[in-house]
Amino acid sequence: MTNNQGRPKVIFLDAVGTLFGVRGSVGEVYGEIASRFNVKVSPELINQSFYKSFKASTPAAFPGATPAQIPEREFEWWKAIAGQTFKTAGVFYQFSDFDAFFTEAFAYFATDQAWFIYPDVLPALESWHQKKIELGIISNFDSRLHAVLKALNLADFFTSVTISTEVGAAKPNSQIFIAGLQKHNCSAETAWHIGDSFKEDYQGAKAVGMQGIWVKR
Repeated sequence: MTNNQGRPKVIFLDAVGTLFGVRGSVGEVYGEIASRFNVKVSPELINQSFYKSFKASTPAAFPGATPAQIPEREFEWWKAIAGQTFKTAGVFYQFSDFDAFFTEAFAYFATDQAWFIYPDVLPALESWHQKKIELGIISNFDSRLHAVLKALNLADFFTSVTISTEVGAAKPNSQIFIAGLQKHNCSAETAWHIGDSFKEDYQGAKAVGMQGIWVKR
């Protein structure tokens, strides 16, 4: 995570796929939890089905939702993706209680057990911190991100956390980048955004005038 551009006032980073990734794979996690509900399916099939369902879903943003409504909206959004994942894999109807399965899976991804930090992340964060560069997160994850950052001991590095479900707009929509910039009272020209998605992170940041940096994990 290095760049030769001029020193920014703020560096924003994406979360999942940039700071940390899923330990194992979503397919392995879903498959292991599903097995406790007597549903047997290969992790590879579940992983393929998950990413197909995830890409076909609408963005994780709920314009007009009140803060009190957002956690339930997030839960139902992910539940729909998980349900479609197992339907695509042809095993959804083997569950006697899919709601119980999903509640357990959803809670698991709010813990440090589900994630690993990429090896280049801490050295970069510590270096920027020492240089007094403000750090923020702009993410299309959901409000579980606050708990995950704390669990991974990353929260203290960041002055701001801007999440699509809380803003009501998801990357590459300019609204979420503008919301992040406003928290630091800085112009787009003085900020970087680093992420693993060419469209959502790099192109989205460039479109609002930020320095976009694409990390290919």
